[in-house]
Amino acid sequence: MTGPLTELQSLWLTETIRLREEHAGPLEDQEANRLARAAGGDLSGRIRQRALHLAERDGLTQALRHWLQGARLALLVLAALAIVSGAGLGFAALGDGQAPVNVFWALGSLLGLNLILLIGWALGLVFAAEQGATLGRLWLWLSEKLARDAKAAQLAPALLLLLQRHKLNRWTLGALVNGLWLLAMLSALAIVLMLMATRRYGFVWETTILGGETFVAVTRTLGALPALLGFSVPSVDMIRASGDGALNLESARQAWAAWLVGVLLVYGVLPRLCLALLCLWRWRRGRALLRLDLNLPGYAQLRERLMPSSERLGVNDAAPAQVHQVEPTIGALQSDGALLVAIELDDRPWPPKLPDTVKNAGILDSRESRNRLLEQLSRFPPARLAIACDPRRSPDRGSLALIAELARSASATRVWLLQAPPGEALDAERLGDWHTALQQLQLPFADCAPLNWLESGHD
Repeated sequence: MTGPLTELQSLWLTETIRLREEHAGPLEDQEANRLARAAGGDLSGRIRQRALHLAERDGLTQALRHWLQGARLALLVLAALAIVSGAGLGFAALGDGQAPVNVFWALGSLLGLNLILLIGWALGLVFAAEQGATLGRLWLWLSEKLARDAKAAQLAPALLLLLQRHKLNRWTLGALVNGLWLLAMLSALAIVLMLMATRRYGFVWETTILGGETFVAVTRTLGALPALLGFSVPSVDMIRASGDGALNLESARQAWAAWLVGVLLVYGVLPRLCLALLCLWRWRRGRALLRLDLNLPGYAQLRERLMPSSERLGVNDAAPAQVHQVEPTIGALQSDGALLVAIELDDRPWPPKLPDTVKNAGILDSRESRNRLLEQLSRFPPARLAIACDPRRSPDRGSLALIAELARSASATRVWLLQAPPGEALDAERLGDWHTALQQLQLPFADCAPLNWLESGHD
């Protein structure tokens, strides 16, 4: 999955971020909040915009792609197991043809387990709808294991909570369970038809305590629905005669074979097909109605930050675990002008003489000044941005995160590493740390003022 996220996937990632913050505490989200506010829209849209930015930054979007790949692979594994299991039922029901086939033992082998689990699923749907089916839980567990991504462990619980809140988990897992059993029944039907086409089978029924008329009534009753579809049903005389031994009449063998195939189709394949289609229809209908529950504490507390009645400055959040590479989110057509900004300069004359077309953004030496400039850049992004840094300071994590965030707000960015004041020298090791850090950010840097570039766009 490399294309844009679907509606369900964006809601899924938003729920994952909520769970993550609920269990591990608030994330560093100043940039995400600012981008969400700049995007506009209602509170739900801003919450999703914030969550998608955090998910992309922290690798959850890639984890979702891995999980979906694992889910598809797990589905293929379960489908293969269903096909093999259905084939095994077909072989177990008919045998090798050396001995007559007991029609009711064959029917029990083909339909017994399927009908028992079908009834259990239906009862669970009515009386315990929030409990997922075993096959569904197995699929979720296998999907997580095949994803091979530690961050994917948070995705399955988020998906289940999202679906449970809208009563969709029963239909999602129901479509999966009934779809797999449909494959098994189709596989069994195919094997039965293949064996009957290539081997000669005789059919009997046997009993010790039941009378013959009981089998006549059961056979005729089970064959009533298949008869409506054109399947033949053994006559009363054929049924009674089959109690004494397999009939050698070709018509008797064909009648019993058609009855067995019809019963398997009507009571095995068609119910699973109808239920799978019902669950799929309910799933698609409910998926279009999925919405965020804004009353949840994790979402309610974001209202003031994303739709503030007044600006809140100076939020003291933990620094991010890592500074990601810079990928500008501003296009050339959306930006204009040139801007010079400095970060925490000590005892230096500032600003230098600038061309008329270059604006000075001052020195960022407080959280308030940083937030104010970042808010301004989100509304009026520059085409060219030069960031002046004092290499006498260490390139700490906070400074690098700020540089990366500033760079994402401009079409093109350069870093100006200022030279040492007269009578001083730069520490070579610290200057090397700056070079290494800026190379990791993939930002161009130099120790001379990029004024020509700021003014004209080239050197």
